[in-house]
Amino acid sequence: MSAPSVYAAINAVTAELATNGIAKSRTNEVDDYKYRSIDDVLDRLAPLLAKHKLCVLPRALERIVAERSDELNHLLLHVALRVEFTLTSVEDGTSHTVEAYGEALDGGDKATAKAMSAAYKAAMVQTFCIPVSGAEDADRTSHRLRPKTHSPEPLQGWPQWCLDIEDIVGLCESEAAISTVQERNRDLLKALAREQPQLYAELGQAFVSRREVLIARPGRQVRVSRTSRRAKSSAAAQVEHA
Repeated sequence: MSAPSVYAAINAVTAELATNGIAKSRTNEVDDYKYRSIDDVLDRLAPLLAKHKLCVLPRALERIVAERSDELNHLLLHVALRVEFTLTSVEDGTSHTVEAYGEALDGGDKATAKAMSAAYKAAMVQTFCIPVSGAEDADRTSHRLRPKTHSPEPLQGWPQWCLDIEDIVGLCESEAAISTVQERNRDLLKALAREQPQLYAELGQAFVSRREVLIARPGRQVRVSRTSRRAKSSAAAQVEHA
């Protein structure tokens, strides 16, 4: 019984790449190393895939996005992808699936596309055992990340910390007390805004709601009214004296 055509096709592509491989003809100017670009891989691989009737179909399984900063404090988006590649033979429809990870940093909207290219390149290099000398690369350019300077995540974790702060704010009897809570936890609040923006927004609403409750209290309205009367009396006295 003959082997499924997909493996024969993979073997055929591997055999054609075994002799010359794909050269690392490009240079990363920042870290000074040689690499092969995604275009180099595609240019060499596309004719072989067509020749041996092998399709490569990608499907992203997982995507993680985070914000980073470079040495000049420019915002960078970091995208990590887990991608599934299905290699299918046109001859008999048999297929084989491989997975690969790709990561990329970008200051605009290209991080996901770069991560996808990185995953494809990694998958193809490993699947077809494409030979070349030198260390592997992740991308043409390198970004220098700024060390994290904000406070670390609380020991109890962000969700529980937010609940604890909400409880404290709920017990505050004045706007000054609320401001004190904010000031004492300023660093953690800044970290929360960066790491968990949704939780930060929910906690911010808790601060707003408590302030609204304090403002709406009848006792507070009476005090404001008394203050207003004292101000009017003082103004009237000044007029009479004049």
